[in-house]
Amino acid sequence: MSTALLFPGQGSQRVGMGQRLAAAHEAARRALAEADEALGLPLTRVCFEGPESELVRTEHAQPAILAVSVATWRALAAEVDVRPAWLAGHSLGEYSALVVAGALEFGDALRLVRTRGRLMQAAVPVGVGAMAAIVGLAPGEVQACCEAAGAGEVVTPANFNGAGQIVVAGHRGAVERAAQAARAAGARVVELPVSAPFHCPLMAPAAAGLAAALASVPIGALTVPVVTNVEAAPNDDPSRVRDLLVAQVTAPVRWEESMLFLQRAGCRRVIEVGPGQVLSKLVQRMKLGIEALAAGEGERWSDLGGTG
Repeated sequence: MSTALLFPGQGSQRVGMGQRLAAAHEAARRALAEADEALGLPLTRVCFEGPESELVRTEHAQPAILAVSVATWRALAAEVDVRPAWLAGHSLGEYSALVVAGALEFGDALRLVRTRGRLMQAAVPVGVGAMAAIVGLAPGEVQACCEAAGAGEVVTPANFNGAGQIVVAGHRGAVERAAQAARAAGARVVELPVSAPFHCPLMAPAAAGLAAALASVPIGALTVPVVTNVEAAPNDDPSRVRDLLVAQVTAPVRWEESMLFLQRAGCRRVIEVGPGQVLSKLVQRMKLGIEALAAGEGERWSDLGGTG
């Protein structure tokens, strides 16, 4: 059965994540200890105990999700024969995918995403930006709402998530005007509790800072192609990894197109590896004819056996 692994992004964090996993699996415990050492901070304690106010900080949430995702994969791979044909990660999750593919060393990736989180938070003062999920409109309709709402400010689609959900990001006033236009067009709108407007042009300063950070990080060969957010197509060329990660900061996440690529390529099963079930449930709602499972923290891993 052709399988893809999916790695979650920011927003999937929760206090307690990885605790049962680490209690049951030595490979996970070692991975989390490695993360603490690489960052020089008690990341594992923040994951297990919180407080939530610390875990949700972008500079903590991003390495925490990556650490738990990689720990989950290492524990799973030690017990079950899962050989994926593709990897994909939602935004931050692309770094987890690159670690599993062998392109990024675990420690390098942890330090990069902590830097990425700090840069993204610093790019736009708290309160200036916003993000909102629009459900029920086509991409062209959402784009029209954004164009009508701009009025000299930035608001653009940030995540094309699938199942009728598109997230917009930009200046708070422009996002609110786009949301109002979307509601008038019959959409359901949910403002997202985020500290910065990710994946929009306002993140340009963060992209420049990330490019500088990536310049000194070695990129290894990819043992499995990674379906990238920017292109919604598989990449196995290590020379392109840096540019794709930099472009990802300001470009929309093309998740729906990425899942449609997997469908066309013959993927028959996806397994979400990391905290939560956001991505696997999204694939289920997209009705692509792809079995979608979440690895969780060890529950029923025997059901996940098989090759890709």
